[in-house]
Amino acid sequence: MRLLSLLRVIVMGERNASRVVPPTGFTVGLTLFSAAAMAFLAVFALALSLATGRLADRWADALARTATVRISAPPGQMQAQTDAVMAVLATTPGIADARVLDEAEQRALLAPWLGPDVPVGDLPLPQLIEITEDAQGYDPENLRLRLSAEAPGAVLDDHTRWRRPLVRAADRLRLLGVVSIALIGLTTAAMITLSANAALAANARVIRVLRLVGARDSYIARAFVRRFTGRAFQGAAAGTFLGMAGVALLPEADSAGSFLTGLGFQGAGWLWPLLIPPLAAIVAFWATRAAAFRTLRGVT
Repeated sequence: MRLLSLLRVIVMGERNASRVVPPTGFTVGLTLFSAAAMAFLAVFALALSLATGRLADRWADALARTATVRISAPPGQMQAQTDAVMAVLATTPGIADARVLDEAEQRALLAPWLGPDVPVGDLPLPQLIEITEDAQGYDPENLRLRLSAEAPGAVLDDHTRWRRPLVRAADRLRLLGVVSIALIGLTTAAMITLSANAALAANARVIRVLRLVGARDSYIARAFVRRFTGRAFQGAAAGTFLGMAGVALLPEADSAGSFLTGLGFQGAGWLWPLLIPPLAAIVAFWATRAAAFRTLRGVT
């Protein structure tokens, strides 16, 4: 019943009650602007949180399905150890594919650091073998033992040291997004509280007259609650629309997974910002209600 009453005040309100309060001028504009600005920032905070978490999850998932075997051996033994490693991998359960990286692929890996004209053949580089695991996965410890017995120069890198920081980063970015949205909500409540207090102070004489004619504090408070709740909803809706339009103009995600692209919403993620205006209205309702009753107790 309390929830139904809250929704009734937010959506329908007490029209007759709101008419007894004169327009309060700058407080209406302040409420609209602060709600719009906070909703705009909330949209971008939500988009950044979802996109960065998505990117980190994608990187971690890609690394989780692949591994690398690095073979360091004298030139005369390199081919023999490579063949031994490939034989071990071919009989290891959980490995879907294993292939030896050729000279062109190793040059491409080194190009970002050493340039495109790296003389790969003249450098004492290890031989790299890329492993792709299947859905069941493999036992890395057992594979390391087999490799150490068959090819002493082979080292398995299952990318664990790369996955863990990415998973931690994803968790922290999601937490940062939640904290940012919570701070935006608290700031919105503070701004609406200040506006409500200013409006109540400006209408102190009207409040005294209403009390003289028998109006109760709950009736007077509903007038201010309805007005500021409606203004907060309207401002938040406008800010959310502008924020979603700004996010839609951001660059799409590229194939390389660049951090500066793909920061928008994807699929059903576009529904999340639509929750911001109703949440802003609920915050405004409780902030204005608390401010109204606190101020009314001080008006004699």
